[in-house]
Amino acid sequence: MEQKAISVSQLSGYIKGIFDAEELLHNISVYGEISGLSFLRGNAYFSLKDEDALLQCVYFGAEENGFKNGDLIVATGTPRYYTKGGKLNFNVSRVEPYGVGELFRRFLETKSKLEQEGLFNPLAKKEIPKDVKKIGVVTSEKGAVIRDIINVSTRRNAGINIVIYPARVQGEGAEADLIDGVKFFDTKSDVDVIVVARGGGSFEDLMPFNSEKLARAVFACKKPVVSAVGHETDFTIIDFVSDLRAPTPSAAAELIVSEKREKVSNLISIFTQLSSQILEELNYKFSSAIDFKRSLDQALKEKLSETEYNLSMKIQALENLNPKKVLERGFAKIESRGRNISSIKAISVKDDLEIYLKDGKIVAQTISLEEK
Repeated sequence: MEQKAISVSQLSGYIKGIFDAEELLHNISVYGEISGLSFLRGNAYFSLKDEDALLQCVYFGAEENGFKNGDLIVATGTPRYYTKGGKLNFNVSRVEPYGVGELFRRFLETKSKLEQEGLFNPLAKKEIPKDVKKIGVVTSEKGAVIRDIINVSTRRNAGINIVIYPARVQGEGAEADLIDGVKFFDTKSDVDVIVVARGGGSFEDLMPFNSEKLARAVFACKKPVVSAVGHETDFTIIDFVSDLRAPTPSAAAELIVSEKREKVSNLISIFTQLSSQILEELNYKFSSAIDFKRSLDQALKEKLSETEYNLSMKIQALENLNPKKVLERGFAKIESRGRNISSIKAISVKDDLEIYLKDGKIVAQTISLEEK
């Protein structure tokens, strides 16, 4: 017998009815760690999670400074199933602290450990070059991050060269990719600065950038490293250990790449300053334009005479080394099969010879050889 199908609306209404009718689910308290927290029009939206599950929550009328990502809380409320969106939310009515979340606790422990070892020391930070020509970017090859960096960089200076090391930026394998990317660019002599970047995300999404191994790789890097992870309010371990922290990937490009117009303006300013200094020096040395012209003419004449003398001496030296001059003194140049002959050991009896004199050559053949 064929089972009669029901509509999506009917099934969704049935599920909603179960949640609404179940009194045991009303005003219950659930504890978990906050992740993906955001605020909109006075309401808080976040996930409540533990090691095995995740629950979407909405807290109407929440205070923005009341809690943050990584906090372990007790949320009191009621689960609601919304048929139109097919989504289950836990509508929170009250939040109480339960303690610091495990992820955030590990973050604080790592931060404290590395800070005590001196990895965040401002004196250890490397200076970003003023004239960056090539940037190595460690990030995902997909998404808006690399496009933002390229767009901002090339807008400021069309001649900038950007190379990407494709890396996973969250989840399994991300930590290893990020470390490999930093080490890869550190071996490239033509890369001026390294940027480690990704967009914003939940505290859990950003955990690869809180890696102790990544922090040590950045600290050991010989090239300057710029951290451009998340948004302005997001902070990770790599932000503290890097040589420069940019609040966003776009801001990293703004901070690193000097605008071409700025360079031209700086050059003009330098040229103007040098010209002014030269004029002041000239005015100081020469009291009048006439004296200056006479001194300049005299200096040019002396320099010209000296140059002509030196040139004539070099021409004479070259003429004395000219092989034709040697031939004019009665000497001859001997060749055999295109080779210069300077010793009888270089030829044999009956070898053809070409003997060059100042006014021609003699073709001859070796009759005999006699050593000194």
